[in-house]
Amino acid sequence: RREQARLRAGVLEEDTEPWQKEPQFSGLRRVGGVDLSYSKGDESRACASLVVLSYPDLEVLYQDCRMVPVTAPYVAGFLAFREVPVLVEAVQRLQQEEPQLQPQVLLVDGNGLLHPRGFGIACHLGVLTDLPCIGVAKNLLHVDGLVRDEQHKEQVRSLQRSGEAFPLTGTSGKVLGMVLRSHENSSRPLYVSVGHRVSLGTAVSLVRACCRFRV
Repeated sequence: RREQARLRAGVLEEDTEPWQKEPQFSGLRRVGGVDLSYSKGDESRACASLVVLSYPDLEVLYQDCRMVPVTAPYVAGFLAFREVPVLVEAVQRLQQEEPQLQPQVLLVDGNGLLHPRGFGIACHLGVLTDLPCIGVAKNLLHVDGLVRDEQHKEQVRSLQRSGEAFPLTGTSGKVLGMVLRSHENSSRPLYVSVGHRVSLGTAVSLVRACCRFRV
């Protein structure tokens, strides 16, 4: 908790890059995505992936996918301590091997500010790499009074078209993220939140532009 609080002080919740302020993100050329996928029946090994795509064409420019040992246990609210070290290593390998392909923003499978202490994996990775990061989660994290109750489900059903979204406002009154219908063919939304060096509006717009499928 102390380490999260220390790093949390470094999170920037606003746009810091020129491309973020340009129409259609005209200065954006490279978008990265990171994820860990665990072996079935073996939580001690995972496939760590970093892929960089061109923007807006979304053609693969670089990919680094490798099996890695995962030593830290899973503890709710502290996922980053389990996954971030190998993701930071992947970013560092890219910076050393193909520095010209460094992504200008990273989409992270997980949450950012939508977290019990406002410091999810997208924030953690963003602060350690100093790259703009966006949290893109597939499920709602129950935090600050947010629950997947009937009212929430009704709001989700109200998202009729791709790109429609509504804010996730906690009982504290703070907007922690957005619920986004990312594709016409899926009524299951994504939960987008700020990681680092990006505003929520920019985060939602970029995730929407990058979704050729639900995820």
